Amino acid sequence: MPQPILTDEQIAEAVAAMHAHGSQSAAAAALGLARSSFQNRLRRAAERGLLGTKPVLPGFRIVKVSNGPHGDYVQQKPDVGPEFEVPAGHTVKGVSALVDAEGRTIQRWVKTRNEYAPQDIAEILKEAFKDVEPARPTMAPSMACQDLLTLTPLADWHIGLFAWHREADTNWDLKLAEDTIGRGVEDLISRTPRSAHAIVLGGGDLLHSDTNENKTARSGNALQVDGRYQKVLMTACRLVVRTIDANLRRHGHVTVRILPGNHDEHASVAVAYFLLAWYRNEPRVTVDVDPSLFFWFRFGKVLLGATHGHTVKLKDMASIMAHRRAEDWGATRHRFVHGFHIHHSSKFATEGNGVISESHQTPTPQDAWHFGAGFLSGRSMQSISYHREFGEVSRVRVAMMDAANDNVPAEQRSVA
Repeated sequence: MPQPILTDEQIAEAVAAMHAHGSQSAAAAALGLARSSFQNRLRRAAERGLLGTKPVLPGFRIVKVSNGPHGDYVQQKPDVGPEFEVPAGHTVKGVSALVDAEGRTIQRWVKTRNEYAPQDIAEILKEAFKDVEPARPTMAPSMACQDLLTLTPLADWHIGLFAWHREADTNWDLKLAEDTIGRGVEDLISRTPRSAHAIVLGGGDLLHSDTNENKTARSGNALQVDGRYQKVLMTACRLVVRTIDANLRRHGHVTVRILPGNHDEHASVAVAYFLLAWYRNEPRVTVDVDPSLFFWFRFGKVLLGATHGHTVKLKDMASIMAHRRAEDWGATRHRFVHGFHIHHSSKFATEGNGVISESHQTPTPQDAWHFGAGFLSGRSMQSISYHREFGEVSRVRVAMMDAANDNVPAEQRSVA
C-alpha cells in the first residue's frame, strides 16, 4: 500500500532535528517517529539538496551522493521529462507505471499501436477517388407515392469477413460478398413499392475489421479477413453506392445514415464522408453525418429509431426514444425501433409500450469462431415500407442461401 506523500514542512522538520540532535536515533525520538520513518524523510531531503550538497539544478532531483577522494559527487536526473506526444498514425492503448513506496511515479510507459485515425481514412478515400467524377444528378421515378417511406437496413454486412467451408460450413470472401450482397440488394429494392421517400440505414459493422491488424478494437479478438484494409473499405463503399443508386432508380429522395458498430467505429465515419462527397451534386440524396450512436426519423405519424446495439440493448430503446424524442413521440402513433449486432431476427411486439422493436438478420455467413460456438441464425435482407398515416404497410425480403447456392441468381432465391 503506498505511503502518504511527505510535505515540505515534514521534510524541513526532519533536517532541523538532525542538525539539532546530531544523530538519527535522537532526532527520530525527538519527533516521535520510528527510525525507518525518519530515515525516509532524510532520503527525501537529500534528493532536494537539503543535507549540505550543492544546490539542485532547476528541474532536476538528486538520486545519488558518493564520497570520493576529491570531494562529494552528486548525481542528478530530470525531475519531469518533456510531454509525451503520440506518434503520427498511432493511438494510445495502455499506460504502465513504476512507482515508489509513496506512490510517486518513477517511470511511465505509454503503449501505442499503429491505427488509422478517421482523418487518415478520409485521406485514403480522397486519394483513391481523386480522378473519379461525383455521382451525376438523376431524374426521380414517376408514380412514386408521396405517402410512402421505404427503409432499407444494411444489417451487419461485415465486408472483408473470410470463411472456409471446412471450418464454417460456408465459403465467403471479398469477391463473394460484393457479388452476392450487391445482386441481393438490387433485387430487393426493385420489388419494393415506389416511394417518394427512402432511407438507406447502415446498421453498424459494415466492415469486419477496422484496421490492418484484423482485431476487434475493444476486446482484441483475432478476425479472419480477406484482403487489405483499404481494399475492404473500398468494397464496402461500392456496395453502399450500389444500394443508394438502386433506391434512386426506384424511389424519390433518399436519406443515408451510416451508424457505427463495434467492428467499424472508425470506418463508419470514413464511409459516411465518402458518401457525402460522392453525392454532393445529387439533390435527391441527403447524407446524414451525425456522429451519434442513435438514428431518429419522423415521417408523418411514424417515428423510426435505430442503434447498432453494442452499447444499448434493444429492449431499452423504447424508453430512450420516449425521453429523447418527446415532441416526436407525442406527434406520432406508429413507432418502430431497429437493432442489429446480434445477427439474428427477433421482435419485441410491445405495442402496449408504444414501440415495436426488432433486430435484423445479416446477409453474411458466420465466421469460424461463431460457427464453432454453435450460434444459429438465418441470412436475409429486407426493405420495409411505411405509410405516413398507417405505419408499416409492406415488407420485401431476400433470403441468402449457403455457399452451394451463392452463385444462384438472386431472383431464384428471393421471397417476397
